[in-house]
Amino acid sequence: MTDTPAPSMATPSMPTSVPVADEDADWSDAAWELAAAQQTAAPAPPPAAEAAAMAEAMQQALGGETKTLSQEEIDRLLNFGAPEGGGPEMSAIQRLVSSTTVNKDRLPMLDVVFDRMVRMLNTSLRQFASTNVEASLSKIEWLRYTDFQDAIELPALIGVARAEPWDNQMLVTIDSALIYCMMDVLLGGRRSRPGRIDGRAYTSIERKMTERMMKVVLQDLGQSFDPLAQVDFVFDRLEVNPQFATITRATNAIIRVRIAVEVERRTGHIDIVIPYATLEPIRGKLVQMFMGEKFGHDTVWESHLKNELMRSKLELVAVLAETKVPLGEVLAWQKGQSLKLRINPDSTVLVFSKTIPLFAGHMGQRNDNIAVKIDTDLDTKQELIDGLLSH
Repeated sequence: MTDTPAPSMATPSMPTSVPVADEDADWSDAAWELAAAQQTAAPAPPPAAEAAAMAEAMQQALGGETKTLSQEEIDRLLNFGAPEGGGPEMSAIQRLVSSTTVNKDRLPMLDVVFDRMVRMLNTSLRQFASTNVEASLSKIEWLRYTDFQDAIELPALIGVARAEPWDNQMLVTIDSALIYCMMDVLLGGRRSRPGRIDGRAYTSIERKMTERMMKVVLQDLGQSFDPLAQVDFVFDRLEVNPQFATITRATNAIIRVRIAVEVERRTGHIDIVIPYATLEPIRGKLVQMFMGEKFGHDTVWESHLKNELMRSKLELVAVLAETKVPLGEVLAWQKGQSLKLRINPDSTVLVFSKTIPLFAGHMGQRNDNIAVKIDTDLDTKQELIDGLLSH
């Protein structure tokens, strides 16, 4: 007696969710119809690009391999892409509220100041580390204070300093790579490739060394501003939590200056953060295009122009008296009619240049000519000269 194999039957695909009353219960026609209806009403599968990205991410996760997704892949997974089909445009108010850009003024002198600071910092850091140090200006950017806080890598050492004459504050941060490099150089450690940064908290020795280095940076920064204004950046405190180092509102504009520093073939950077309001006292000098001896204020030319104006001829008008007359009476005046001003020889006479009163005196006669004896200076001559210079 031979065993005959059972005939093979095609097994239908199981639906995602079906009503199951019992594990051993047979599928009835009604159950199959209900399952088919649910499968037909199921949501449509995701697009091919999103499905491929999801499958790839799941495969990497199940396989135990780590992969960093790009921003485009993350946007596709979370459906953060731009809406297709021309969605409704944002209103002007919505664009203004959601804007992350910072409107900035051009400050040409700021580039000159920090370029001068980098040259001074090269010398100062070489003396500080007793080795070859190369500092270079990486970039100067305008952004909001909250964006700077979000970009700080922890653990961090943030130095808070005061700008004494300007009555405001600023920040100086040094990244971990530069701190560890300076520690190796100053304490006689290995001068080779840097080790892996483990993210541990900074020791007291590292904090003291970083504080000394920040004071060197602040001293050079103050000397760089000397041609523009006398300012002293005084170190205030050292913080490890960015929230405790808040010096301005989150939405206020700041200027972040990044200086790249290379020590023993190891690189790091120093960030100098200055709120825009801190530079307001010298904003008029920072917007100049060229740095002269007086930053565009030519005293020689102004003195020459003032002397030439003093030699120029000026038409003056002496007003004996003033009176108010109704318009109806003025319209009724006839030719040859006299107007009584009710003045006497001791009345004060005002001398005008256009509409600016210059002097006050008394009317008299000298060498058969009518003259005015000036008794009082009305202190408006400088106003007249300023008006002529402005034109």
